[in-house]
Amino acid sequence: MTKVLIVDDEPDVRSLVRSSLALARQDMTAIEAADGDEALSMIYTDRPDLVVLDLALPRRDGFSVLEQVRQKTDLPIIVLTARGLEEDKIKGLQLGADDYLTKPFSPGELVARIESVLRRSVPRERKSGVVETHDLVLDLAARRVRRGGKDIHFTPTEFNLLAELATHPGEALTHETLLTRVWGTEYRYETQYLKVYVGRLREKIEPNPNDPRLIQTVRGVGYRFASPDEA
Repeated sequence: MTKVLIVDDEPDVRSLVRSSLALARQDMTAIEAADGDEALSMIYTDRPDLVVLDLALPRRDGFSVLEQVRQKTDLPIIVLTARGLEEDKIKGLQLGADDYLTKPFSPGELVARIESVLRRSVPRERKSGVVETHDLVLDLAARRVRRGGKDIHFTPTEFNLLAELATHPGEALTHETLLTRVWGTEYRYETQYLKVYVGRLREKIEPNPNDPRLIQTVRGVGYRFASPDEA
């Protein structure tokens, strides 16, 4: 049974999310919180498998909840944003949200997003081998990354994206290719996801994220990972 924590101060929204779970292909049960403080308490006591988190909460907003949770766990989180607030979507992804959904939303779309996020949070078929490039060492089987001899923490999706890039050094991978391979075909046009996640990777592995040398932008195409002989 998959436990989903619904965090929203509007009872009608919580009811819609709760009833939507019946459409899922796997058994899901809902628990609910009406504000950020209650949500944080339930995350640590009830141990949900996924959180549907409204960003516009009273007192402690969803951004604060997201930031605090991400300091301790990779718990899958889908954020809810009001229509037209593009900056909220981007900020939510930058803080570590796995996906976002714009209100109003359809039950079918919500369940599709939930199932996709849960699928990405579980490691796929394990690749084997070690990629050593520049000062990075990627152990694909252990899903472990070391830089300069020190471990770097990556969320499952971050690791999948880095592995996809690093195992194709020197090759320009299109936006659509990366989105399809890492997120799934239903996300192949969501270039905003890719832009935010590439930014997160650069913050973790680039000596100077503002002047990236490892993950290079190929304008109008996508991204390429520097080959080992590049400085």
